[in-house]
Amino acid sequence: MSESGSYTGAQLIWESLLREGVDTVFGYPGGAILPAYDAMVSYPIRHVLVRHEQSACHMADGYARASGRVGVVVATSGPGATNLVTGLATAMLDSTPLVAITGQVGSALLGTDAFQEVDITGITIPVTKHNYLVTRAEDIVPAIREAFAVARSGRPGPVLVDITKDAQQSRAALDWEAATPQRHRRHLPAPLDPEALAQALDLIRQAKRPIILAGHGIQLSGARAEVLALAERADIPFALTLLGLGAVPATHPLSLGMMGMHGESWVNRAIQEADLLIALGMRFDDRVTGKLKEYAPHAKKIHIDIDASELNKNVPVDVAIAADLGDVLRTLLPQLPVADRSGWLETIREWRGDSAVRDIKNLPDDGHLYAAHVMHDLWRLTKGEAVVVTDVGQHQMWEAQYYKHDGERSLITSGGAGTMGFALPAAIGAKVARPDAEVWVVAGDGGFQMTFAELMTAVQEGVKVNIAVINNGYLGMVRQWQAMFYEGRYAATPILSPDFVKLAEAFGVQGQRVECRGDLAAAVAKARAFEGAALIEFKVEQEDSVYPMVPAGAALHEMIRRPSALAETGSDPV
Repeated sequence: MSESGSYTGAQLIWESLLREGVDTVFGYPGGAILPAYDAMVSYPIRHVLVRHEQSACHMADGYARASGRVGVVVATSGPGATNLVTGLATAMLDSTPLVAITGQVGSALLGTDAFQEVDITGITIPVTKHNYLVTRAEDIVPAIREAFAVARSGRPGPVLVDITKDAQQSRAALDWEAATPQRHRRHLPAPLDPEALAQALDLIRQAKRPIILAGHGIQLSGARAEVLALAERADIPFALTLLGLGAVPATHPLSLGMMGMHGESWVNRAIQEADLLIALGMRFDDRVTGKLKEYAPHAKKIHIDIDASELNKNVPVDVAIAADLGDVLRTLLPQLPVADRSGWLETIREWRGDSAVRDIKNLPDDGHLYAAHVMHDLWRLTKGEAVVVTDVGQHQMWEAQYYKHDGERSLITSGGAGTMGFALPAAIGAKVARPDAEVWVVAGDGGFQMTFAELMTAVQEGVKVNIAVINNGYLGMVRQWQAMFYEGRYAATPILSPDFVKLAEAFGVQGQRVECRGDLAAAVAKARAFEGAALIEFKVEQEDSVYPMVPAGAALHEMIRRPSALAETGSDPV
């Protein structure tokens, strides 16, 4: 700071982050953001140097999801900024609070196609809640303060602040209080509607076959206790979205399991037969509903979500409440009578039958190693207490089916965007946020090859993550679709991989390979005991498929079940 009491714009960036409680940022330096990096060395903020800016965004995303705090990513202009776009879209679709700070060419050069000039605010409008172009030092603090407020308020999401190089180099005073964000009245939540609450209560009282649809918003609202109180008091079973896993315990007696395209068959059947759906913090996306015209045809519907734009967007509902879920349930619960719906619960139990038991009895060991073996045994060996960060594909669905998530923020996955390459960097971010947690990466051989350079980040930063690479030699989920809907033409899905064990060792990571189930437990124990990052390559059955499966455009009850021939031979794990 100078004698006049002013700061450089670069210093104001770090002063603002400190005051917002930031202790870690993920980033990659470059010319337009260099003044900020030069100032950073004077501030007690950890900088995690990534190998690619997309990974920096995923790390900030994983950090935010694991901790509940705002993740921060820093990049330079041009390609540094554009490399963030996939990460921002991933965070936007999954409602992750994130602030991206990018450098920009000097304000005099804007619009001249200067070296590494890109209109990143224009590019990111669709994949951020809001963004800012800052050209003066005095606007840096207000922009960053407002960015954090926007990122964490309402339905969380990513915000980008683009700061020109001259704004970083010029000077301004720091008046933190004067920069307090002012929310416009139209952004303030409306008071709860007594009439809508009364209608919801009436529907719940009258329902004979209700189901709670538990989404990611439960976790974001911190409403776990209230949702469980609703389920237990009204004796209503709950089904979970992919991002809802862990928001309420998977082993709770009223938990049915995951719904949707690769959800449990009895769960989808129960939804189709229900007379009331109570949708809590979820958005009725296509992977949950299947064919909309035939979705839950007998059910009245209550939808509670903090984002009013989601209400009646995909599924018309009878009662729509735009509010924080916790606030709504705390108002409803005292008025809700205790109920007994044992008949409905028994009907669902009959539908479940033996397939409800996802344990060792359903995973025969016939000499083949299946991805389901890996997921089940990881759950058993970690006692379900790990934070699991998955990539996208078949392994993601098997993990959701076989790893029972009871703890909050115990599953981190790319749900809305389905971003391959997400798992490893997001897991590094999660481990930085929660250093005492056991963190496992579960990735396929395809997605892992997109971002495996971040193994070096884990080593350089001393981040202990355990990595399970599920190697079936294919882009597995695409191959499954080709097998089912494209007459088995495997166009561009067989994928050659490096020797993952040697690759791990080249990075200074412990590497192992498992090809039979009998070796799995010892390999996991060795990885867990290793001080640094550890990788296990699991060579699994190549042409296994995820079942059940609702084909795109089909109704929930039109599930493809596991072929009976496979089930009868015992050569398939489920």
